[in-house]
Amino acid sequence: MNQSKGFSLIELAIAIFVIALLLGGILVPLSTQVEQRKNSETQKTLNEVKEALLGYALANGYLPCPAISAIIGIEDRTGATCTGVKRQGFLPWATLGTSKLDSWGHIFRYSVTPAFSNSTTFFTFSTARDISIRTRDAAGSIVNLSNANDIPAVVFSVGRNGNWGTSDDGISVGDLSATNVDEDTNNDGGGTGRIYFSRTTSDNTAAPFGGEFDDIVVWMSNSVLLNRMVAAGRLP
Repeated sequence: MNQSKGFSLIELAIAIFVIALLLGGILVPLSTQVEQRKNSETQKTLNEVKEALLGYALANGYLPCPAISAIIGIEDRTGATCTGVKRQGFLPWATLGTSKLDSWGHIFRYSVTPAFSNSTTFFTFSTARDISIRTRDAAGSIVNLSNANDIPAVVFSVGRNGNWGTSDDGISVGDLSATNVDEDTNNDGGGTGRIYFSRTTSDNTAAPFGGEFDDIVVWMSNSVLLNRMVAAGRLP
């Protein structure tokens, strides 16, 4: 009589183990690719937001105020200035006609030099900026990424980890770490809305190096803004 020979339990276990290894090798790079795509999409959206801010300045002669709230995306303006001297908060996505959220579902953040959001006294070549962009060198020391107090406006995403993020429906994620000191600075601009960090993504929790960081930050160059204003006939 012919007898059918099947897999033994040991052979079956080995086969399952090999398949698991192969799947693991595929899924890990796939998840990495997904995160890389989300980063790229968020960077692209932020660049579009920056262009929208430039367009707004060309059309109006000044930059918008932060949004009224996480739900209402219209700029929070009273008269010629931002309500309550408000200078930092959520991006006024409705006013600009841009995306509200990054690729992880968090609302973009925004800060503007008050003199650049005044709708009566328009900014000129001599208008002082007050925002600084910083980073860290290989030793963890803080260095300026822009000239000190030279940036009119900054926009950023809180990144994948969501620290200090706010969801589409206005729910605050809060801070999920005790070591992300540079992300803490970005949350309120160093307490004044004037200091922001832009660094390479890092999982290093060491405080001397600014802790873990995945914020994606873009800012408006004063020279680019003024050159666009001149080309459009808004200045001098």
